[in-house]
Amino acid sequence: MAVWFVRSVPRTLSALAIATLVALALNPLVDALKRRTGWSRRAAAGVVLTTAALVVAVGVALVTVPTIHEVRDFNKQIPSTVRDLGKLPVIGPRLREANASDKVQQWLNDAPKHLSANSKPIENAAGAIADGVAAGLFTILLAITLLLDGELVVDGFRRLVPARRRDDADRIGRLVYQIVGRYIAGTLLVAVLAGFVMLTGSLALGIPLAPLIAVWVTITNPIPQVGGFLGGAVFVLLALTQGAVVGLIALAIFLIYQQLENHVLQPLIVGRAVRLSPPATMVAALVGVAAGGFVGGLFAIPLLGATKAIYLSTRSSGRDLGGEGCAEEAPVDDTGEGGVERVGVVVEPARDEEVGEPLE
Repeated sequence: MAVWFVRSVPRTLSALAIATLVALALNPLVDALKRRTGWSRRAAAGVVLTTAALVVAVGVALVTVPTIHEVRDFNKQIPSTVRDLGKLPVIGPRLREANASDKVQQWLNDAPKHLSANSKPIENAAGAIADGVAAGLFTILLAITLLLDGELVVDGFRRLVPARRRDDADRIGRLVYQIVGRYIAGTLLVAVLAGFVMLTGSLALGIPLAPLIAVWVTITNPIPQVGGFLGGAVFVLLALTQGAVVGLIALAIFLIYQQLENHVLQPLIVGRAVRLSPPATMVAALVGVAAGGFVGGLFAIPLLGATKAIYLSTRSSGRDLGGEGCAEEAPVDDTGEGGVERVGVVVEPARDEEVGEPLE
C-alpha cells in the first residue's frame, strides 16, 4: 500500500498541475460571464464547462470519423509508398535491393496472425489506454473542482497570511495570476494556430490522417523546445506516404511555419506575457523538463516570468517608499532644543518608551 502511494504521488501532482492550467484557462470566461449576467459563480462555471464539453465532443467526432475511414486505406498505401521511395537517388537503390516493399507487405499480412498468437501487446495497449482514460477523468474532475471552488481555496490560503501582509500577498497573487493566465492563453492560441496550419497543409497535399495530425500538432506544440519537432516529424513522415515530392513540400511548409512561429508568433504572443529573453526561456524550459518532465517544462517558463515580475514589483515598491521617506526628511534644526522642523512640522526628540527620558 505504501509503495503504491509513493508511486502515485508524481502522477497525482502532474494531474493537479494540468488541472490548474485548465482551470486558469477557463477562469477568465467564468468571470466575464459572471460580470455580464450577474449569475453566481457556480452557474457561470456550469455554463462554461458545458460549452467546453460540447466543443470537445464535436471536435472528437470530427476527428474520429474521418480517421477511421482513412486508417482502412492507410495499410494499402504503405507498400506503394515504399516503392516510390525506391526511386529516390540516394536510398532508392538500397531499398530496391532489400526488397523493402515486399517485406513491408508481408509484415502487414502477417501482423494479424502475430497478434492473435501473442495477445500481450494488445493487453498492454488496452491497459495503457485504460490508464490514460482514468488519468484524464481524474484531471478533469480536479479542474472542475478548482474552477467551482477555486475562490474558496484562495480565501483559505489568504487567511493563513498575517493581516499586515495580506495586501502584499494579494498584489503578488494577482501578478502571478495575470502572467500565468496570459502565458496559458498565448500558448493555447499558438498551439491551435499550428494545428490549423498543419491541417490545412495535410488536406491540400492529400496527406492521410489529416485530422489526427492536427490534433497531434496541437497537443505537442506547447511542449517547450521539442514540441514543434514532435508534431512536424509526424506531419512529414505521413506526407512521405504520398511520395517523395509531397514529403519535401510538407517539410518546406513545416520549416517555414516553424520560423514564423519562433520569430514572430512566440515573441509577439507568448513573449509579451512572461517578458523573458529567449536564452532565459530556453534555460527555464530545459531545467523544468529535467526536473519535472513535460509538466515541469510547461510550468517553468511562466513561473520564471512571475518570479521576475514579483522581483521588479517589489523593488519598485521599495524605491517608491524610499523616495517618499527622503522627501519627508530634509532636517532643519532651527528650534535650538534638539527638535527637527520638517515642512512646517516640529517633531519632538525621540524618547525612551520605558524610561520616558530623552535619548542621548
